[in-house]
Order: sequence, then C-alpha cells, then structure tokens
Amino acid sequence: MNLVETIFIGIGLAMDAFAVSICKGLSMFKMSWRKAIKIGLYFGFFQMMMPIIGYLLGIRFAGFVEKIDHWLAFILLGFIGIKMIKESFSEEENTDDKVDFRTMTILAIATSIDALAIGITYAFLETNNILMSFSIIGLITFVICIYGVLIGNKFGNKYGSKAEFVGGLILLFIGIKILIEHTIL
Repeated sequence: MNLVETIFIGIGLAMDAFAVSICKGLSMFKMSWRKAIKIGLYFGFFQMMMPIIGYLLGIRFAGFVEKIDHWLAFILLGFIGIKMIKESFSEEENTDDKVDFRTMTILAIATSIDALAIGITYAFLETNNILMSFSIIGLITFVICIYGVLIGNKFGNKYGSKAEFVGGLILLFIGIKILIEHTIL
C-alpha cells in the first residue's frame, strides 16, 4: 500500500478512537490539554501496536492464502467498515472523563481491535515498510484524538457518530478498491 492509502487507513481506523475522544471531551467540565494528550497517546500507541501484532500473526499464514489475499483484505476491511457504520447508529455513549491506566487501556484496546485485522491484511498483501505505515497510523490517531477531545469539549456529541460512520465508509471503500485492483485490473 502506498502512503496515501496508509493515511486514509489511519484516518479510517482512528474514527472509533476519535468518537471516544469526543465523548471524553464532552465529559470534561473544562478542557484539559494534559488529559487530551494522554488520551491521544493511549489511542495512538494501541493503534500502532495492534497492527504490528496482527502483521506478525498474518505473516505466519500468508503463504497459505496468496491466491485469496485480496478477498481477505476486502472481507476484513468490509467487515470492519460495516461494523463501524452500524455502530455509528448506536445510542450508546461514553461520558466518563477518567484517563487512568485501566480505563484508557480498556478503551484503547476496544477501539484498536480493528487495527489488528489491518495488520493481518498488510501481511497478506506483503506490504513493505510496515513499521513506517503503522507509525503513521499511530501518529494520525494521536493527532485526531486530541482534536476529538477539543471538539467534544467545544461542540458536544453531535459529531461522534458521524465520525465513526465516515471512518467505516473509508475502510469499506479501501477494501473495494483492493478487490477491484486484484480482480479486474
């Protein structure tokens, strides 16, 4: 995958964490830069590490699935994208502004499960320079989550579900693009 695709994947993956960051910002009486940076670091770190774990798992099995790798990428990205779109219509909101280790680790893992599947996808597609790609994904998530806290604190919760919806669409379209590139082109 090229840099532009990696950036879009990073943006798509960050939308779950962005939505949670908006909720964290909503629950803050007064904007806290310290909390915003801490939230960004947690989400960014896990969005970077989970694809690495997925990649390491995926390379063990990549030789078995070379002929269907594009279908696997399409299915994984499509599944994640549809899941995110579906969740964007959920009424469930998180209004807890705690940023302690336990709370943030649970939230970061929950929002980065999708990134694990992306790592597996990268292994199947034999993507080069994965550490750079996953670092970019982590950095994008870090920045987006800080903005999420700011937006949540400033404007309320009307953007949370929209962000998750857009993230799901991005991942779905990237999955379709990969499938088209490998089957038609």
